[in-house]
Amino acid sequence: MQPVTLRDLRRYALARSLVSQPSLARAIDRLGFVQADPIRAPARAQDLTLAQRVEGYRAGDLERRYPRLALEEDHFVNYGFLPRRHLELMHPRTPRHEWDRATRRRVTRILELVEQRGTVNPREVDEELALGTVKNYWGGSSNATTWLLDALHFRGLLRVARREGGVRVYARRAPTESQRSNPERADALLELAVTLYAPVPKPTLGQLASRLRYAAPELATELPAALSRARATLGHAEVDGVDWYWPTGEDVYSAARSFDFERVRFVAPFDPVVWDRRRFEAFWGWAYRFEAYTPVKKRKLGYYALPLLWCDEVIGWGNFTMADQTLASRLGFVRGRAPVGRAFARALDEELERMRMFLGATGRGDAR
Repeated sequence: MQPVTLRDLRRYALARSLVSQPSLARAIDRLGFVQADPIRAPARAQDLTLAQRVEGYRAGDLERRYPRLALEEDHFVNYGFLPRRHLELMHPRTPRHEWDRATRRRVTRILELVEQRGTVNPREVDEELALGTVKNYWGGSSNATTWLLDALHFRGLLRVARREGGVRVYARRAPTESQRSNPERADALLELAVTLYAPVPKPTLGQLASRLRYAAPELATELPAALSRARATLGHAEVDGVDWYWPTGEDVYSAARSFDFERVRFVAPFDPVVWDRRRFEAFWGWAYRFEAYTPVKKRKLGYYALPLLWCDEVIGWGNFTMADQTLASRLGFVRGRAPVGRAFARALDEELERMRMFLGATGRGDAR
């Protein structure tokens, strides 16, 4: 068998992740997790991620359809959306810190209110209970309602029933009991993360195991052993002195044979194909940075630059804005200019039209 190359891994990463699905439910089920982000520029990260994988997807479809799907908002390697069946891998969570007596009283009042009303949003809790403020992790003050609702959600006592205008609406969550042992849960969680982000270099595999303590703090002592087992059983190759890993049984070459590389794609900053910045630089030879929180004068790519994928290369980025229902785009290229030729020009125009349809824009300005 021919040795695996970095180009093989790059094409494998794209072909196994950017798979078009006929429904929202099937796309999330296949991914296993979709990272959420509240910034909308021009759409939220979860919508941008799903738009590349769901036929006919429109911005906001996830929020609209969420109450009818077997999905949950929860904490994984980051915060986002995942199939409900994965909850047993993370719950019941054992918190790192016990609540004091005053906090327990506040929690009881919130849970009683949720039981009475069925669902609540933070404003309703504020108006009814006037819980004041709490000391946050950084030593400052936070709204007690927001902080406690987040904590109750994290501990599995509440779930997000739906969103209204982007604001979470909470309901009681039925207790979740796993039938698996803790080592089995740790193995399954790491497998889920690898399936989402593969192929991953060795340092990223370790990073994923570490970040899973966020999803299941009670498994913190189990995850190092799960990492060792994963290294021994996952698909593996050493390329240019770096060990790479992917799900057992997957063929690095097969997915790429049927994948349409002759497309332009603008992917979200947290899309699985670009989430790992270490892998990004290894695959494409330049450093992509998310600059939404970077001071304006220090930005190089833009407030919410979306990596621009053409064939199997990320060759630039795009920033998008909406004004008067017209989509405006500002593009940048790693080599200073766009590729020459009709194929790229046609593919770019098609992707910009898909973006217009996804956002519901009635017009489209010229890309510049």
